[in-house]
Amino acid sequence: MRFTIKHELKRRMRIHLPMERLSFKEADVFEYYLKSFDEIKDAKVYERTADAVVVFDCDRLQVIEIVRRFSFQTVQVPDKVLESSGRELSAEYFDKLVTTVILHYGKRLILPVYIRRIWVILKMFRYIWRGLRTIKNKRLQVELLDAIAIMAAVLSGDFNTASSIMFLLKIGDILEDWTHKRSVDDLARQMSLNIDQVWLLTDEGEELRDSSDIVCGDKVVVRVGNMIPFDGEVVSGEAMVNQASMTGESAAVCKNAGMSVFAGTVVEEGELTIIVTQTEGCGRFDKIVKMIEESEKLKSSLESKAERLADHLVPYTLLGSGVTWLFSRNMTKALSVLMVDYSCALKMAMPVSVLSAIKEASQYGITVKGGKFLEAVANADTIVLDKTGTLTKAQPTVVKVVSFCEESEDELLRQAACLEEHFPHSVARAVVDSAKRKGLLHEELHTDVEYIVAHGIASKINEERAVIGSYHFVIEDEGVQIPEDKKVIFDTLPNEYSHLYFAKNGILSACILIEDPMREEVKTVVEKLREQGFEHIVMMTGDSERTAKKIAAEAGITEYYAEVLPEDKAGYVERAKADGRQVIMVGDGINDSPALSASDAGIAISDGAEIARQIADITIASSNLESLVTLREISTFLMRRIKTNYRTIVGFNTALIILGVAGILPPATSAMLHNGSTIALGLNSMTKLLPEDKS
Repeated sequence: MRFTIKHELKRRMRIHLPMERLSFKEADVFEYYLKSFDEIKDAKVYERTADAVVVFDCDRLQVIEIVRRFSFQTVQVPDKVLESSGRELSAEYFDKLVTTVILHYGKRLILPVYIRRIWVILKMFRYIWRGLRTIKNKRLQVELLDAIAIMAAVLSGDFNTASSIMFLLKIGDILEDWTHKRSVDDLARQMSLNIDQVWLLTDEGEELRDSSDIVCGDKVVVRVGNMIPFDGEVVSGEAMVNQASMTGESAAVCKNAGMSVFAGTVVEEGELTIIVTQTEGCGRFDKIVKMIEESEKLKSSLESKAERLADHLVPYTLLGSGVTWLFSRNMTKALSVLMVDYSCALKMAMPVSVLSAIKEASQYGITVKGGKFLEAVANADTIVLDKTGTLTKAQPTVVKVVSFCEESEDELLRQAACLEEHFPHSVARAVVDSAKRKGLLHEELHTDVEYIVAHGIASKINEERAVIGSYHFVIEDEGVQIPEDKKVIFDTLPNEYSHLYFAKNGILSACILIEDPMREEVKTVVEKLREQGFEHIVMMTGDSERTAKKIAAEAGITEYYAEVLPEDKAGYVERAKADGRQVIMVGDGINDSPALSASDAGIAISDGAEIARQIADITIASSNLESLVTLREISTFLMRRIKTNYRTIVGFNTALIILGVAGILPPATSAMLHNGSTIALGLNSMTKLLPEDKS
């Protein structure tokens, strides 16, 4: 692709493609192409000017070569990237904003006075209708005040004031709607599907395939804890499916043969075989957007309180205007009260603040499903941390396989991998990856597998009952026997590793030693969380007391619980809440789901089980636990901004009313200052909460 360099700084370049402008699709394709290279840290493409700003971390010649190789015809962009693009939305609202400003000031320059007045009168009826609808709904809202103020200005002959009020109201509506939709779309993009591989059912059995290879009519198998990747119809099996991502309802529903299932929902219990009816472009993004927009979860209690207060203040504003006219008999002073109300600013600034904070969080790899959860994080005094996959790296590795039978270590690892490959857990992935590295093929040896949450897996291999899992499940629950001649080996298994037990026909066959090192940043993060005001930092794990004690000591955590079950984690959260504490839970596995659901705000690790991510209220990137510190900062600053906005709105508008009643400010000036301050406050609420150097 030919191009020209328009401007260049150190590690930053602005280029221009040889065309007047780009289509939305072309701009998205070019931006996707640029961002696909590790050498390019960031890229922004402007479709109106066919320009692109590239921020890079390499030699400039490499960037030039990357752009030269670009071609619209050769770059393959996933449908979901184009489907979820916010470029067209931004252009639409930018055009609306510019058109509104040009029309407003253009009319003043071009149209005669009498035509402008007719125009104002005609536009007035739209606002009057909006106000009357609030009475029809038996609610006095800010729209009624707007209607009365505009009508009073027109009746008093002050057409310029009426026109300015309607102009500022329209600008405010556009900015609020734009910010809301942008924030919701950003959140929806974070929540969109990201499923790389699925189990395809063929005549020869199950095969692991890339999701991009699946077409309508294919049959895929979805097991417990996994997300359903496509819209489809159940062919066989029965399962409880969590449809919160589609309906907002957290209660799972039963699905069996003949029933429809939807992409993005999660199997909580059971197993389904579905025939795919829709793959890419099935409108999943639009469904998420609709769910978010309709969800009351977007409102924090402070936000809801502000909106309720806004509506409650409307009658008092009307009463204040009436009393002012009654005592002063001065319509100008009475009109000054109507021109200023608290409701407009409260209703605009609060939701914009929350949605902007959600958007900002997404830039740090944090997905927040609603403002109430940011408030919960800001107010929390207790944080409960799962160990495996949360405090540890979620990339455990197999150190050694200790055989307790005549079969070789490699054969036992092969059989264990055959069982583990179907399930979404970091330890299961470690076993499968270890077998893969050794070149051990583990074709289907077993019958149907059963996953016992937080315990392990049960199945049959060559007609022998096989189980794999924790000590509690294999040795205690299943009553597996340890061979007499191997008890010394069993008793001397090294404690620095996690132990995964594999048994067949009630006899221990192997112990797989798993190394699961703690994340490097954990100790620092724990210290920062303590500095941020968390009084109780708790670690919970299903591992042994010795392993838990070791990890807790390394992390600087004094309160920990070992060998806990899912119900134990949820029970602790419920007890803490009953004691009046605000609790957030951080986890990544299926066994964390009850506690995530019970907490004031559940936080899931992005690489964890799909069911955990669906149930959780917040998802953080798996790469670094510093996200928890960032999340707390954003939440705290958001609550501070909301309170500041509240005080500013009340103080400033009260001053305007007093000055208006005193006759110091005319209605037009009051209206301009009120609406101008409302927009300014809204724009300020859209700014970042964290300093630039944070990113």
